[in-house]
Amino acid sequence: MDPHLLRTFVTVARLASFSEAARKLGYTQSAVSQHIAALEQDLGAPLLTRRPVVPTAAGERLLEHAGPLLLRLDAARADVVRMTAAPRHGLTLATTPTALGVGVLAALPPAGVTLRVLTREEIPAAVATGTADLGLVDGLAAPSDPLRLPDVAPLTTHGVAEEPVSVLLPEGHPLAARTGLRLGDLADARWLDAPDAALPLDHLRAATGGGAFRSALRYEGTDLHTLTALAAAGHGLTLLPRRVATAVPGTAAVPLTAPRVVHRTELIHGGRPGGSAEGVVRRLVGAGRVG
Repeated sequence: MDPHLLRTFVTVARLASFSEAARKLGYTQSAVSQHIAALEQDLGAPLLTRRPVVPTAAGERLLEHAGPLLLRLDAARADVVRMTAAPRHGLTLATTPTALGVGVLAALPPAGVTLRVLTREEIPAAVATGTADLGLVDGLAAPSDPLRLPDVAPLTTHGVAEEPVSVLLPEGHPLAARTGLRLGDLADARWLDAPDAALPLDHLRAATGGGAFRSALRYEGTDLHTLTALAAAGHGLTLLPRRVATAVPGTAAVPLTAPRVVHRTELIHGGRPGGSAEGVVRRLVGAGRVG
């Protein structure tokens, strides 16, 4: 399939409009219609209904393939550019909020840095397509076990930190005075669902082999101050790296004692990094840990 036609199809389906897709892509509306017709003829199936503009069953199935295919094409282009172009000035680092520690900050160059806080799912794609030079992702894992990252492109990963985790509770919570907590005993507690700020609830379920871990409140943001304020106000528990959970006003950070898991941070890059990125990789990977 022609990737230009595929990209047009994805844009029309996402915007639910031929005219909006034409404006987005810089084409005429007639050209967009011709792209969709050519793709439908190639596949021998209608992909979109016209009024309203929604994918058919065949179109829905094609969309499942289209995202990874187009991402891989963008990643291939970025990888070749990295190999042949001179190192860029400056550094763009994509990171989750809980992956940033003093070790990372100390490893950054004194100037020319752009920091982008993204979701865990967005960071590998940003590095693969060259919109970020380096990425920092984190998650819950058994000690020394690598994180499970989406296979978006050939990326190099380095484990740069492992640290204990703590359950953050309001200071008046019945369990706040405990010296340790078992995650399995908290499966039916009220939890904050904050997949882009805290350790996601599906990580907790995977660590215990199940359990409800129901959401009392969902927070769709990346600001740690907002997250910890919600925990302090009693809207739900959350699991955080120990350094983040410690000394938050109005809360108690109780160490997690079972299962034996850690908060793991990994550095990712594509190809061989150059310029400022090379220095950061050398400092972080050589240090072996990020505090």
